[in-house]
Amino acid sequence: MRESYKKRVETLLESLPYIRMFSGTTMVIKYGGAAMSSADLKDEFATDIALLRYVGIRPIIVHGGGNEVSSYMKRLDLPVKFVEGLRVTDEATMEVAKMVLVGKVNKQIVSLINSKGAPAVGLCGDDGLLLKAQKLLKRGADGAVLDLGLVGEVVEVNTELLALLEKDYVPVVASIGAGRAGESYNINADTVAAALAAALRAEKVIFITDVPGLLSDPQDEKSRISECTVRDVETLVQEGRISKGMIPKAEAVITSLRGGVKAAHIVDGRIPHCVLLEIMTDDAGVGTKIVNEVGSTWA
Repeated sequence: MRESYKKRVETLLESLPYIRMFSGTTMVIKYGGAAMSSADLKDEFATDIALLRYVGIRPIIVHGGGNEVSSYMKRLDLPVKFVEGLRVTDEATMEVAKMVLVGKVNKQIVSLINSKGAPAVGLCGDDGLLLKAQKLLKRGADGAVLDLGLVGEVVEVNTELLALLEKDYVPVVASIGAGRAGESYNINADTVAAALAAALRAEKVIFITDVPGLLSDPQDEKSRISECTVRDVETLVQEGRISKGMIPKAEAVITSLRGGVKAAHIVDGRIPHCVLLEIMTDDAGVGTKIVNEVGSTWA
């Protein structure tokens, strides 16, 4: 019995220096993947966010919901198409995405965080022009411009609105942007998280995924890289060891760190309480930490 108490106390004491280090800072957390599909994992994520809030950290949540969007599109007999990890979005797809992400998924996350005692408020790019966006012009491997439809990129973030809200609430942001003429754009949630983190000069940006982190060997989940640099990430992309759906995450990591964020984390959302384990414990965490120093930190 005494040993059990000792372990509990040691766990609490282990988190103390991290609480002291990060209290008062802003962390942007991109929420997605399996962590959004399991009832237990959703509950544990909301608990993590409430705890961060109570120890003085200001979390901002950016969420996707691509699986739910695809599910609704299939029910409506609409084609589902991705190019280089990005959803091709026509007007019908945009209507479904906005309905699902803003009207359904966002409110579910807000309600769950509220239930843990941390007041949350839901937002999308239209609210207070939080995310001003324009059409994304992306080139494929052959150099040709890809027409992704109403897929956008963030051109401006209303940081004043976020600063006002995060004093008293946990902002939960759906990845929909507002165009200059009032049109809506579907924006990759990783991209939104990176833009928010850079605009706010956040302490950390955390990407919750369905993989252990960045891998030195894409075929071996045991080859997780615990810590590396932006230059290492660029090398992994160039060598083809980061591909498909991980490309937007790699690009988001690079954007956020080059934009002034101190550290980025890619964590395994299949692990309960992955956010707390990654940032509040002494071990190697449950993902990959990426920093902006020059040079390589892994072989």
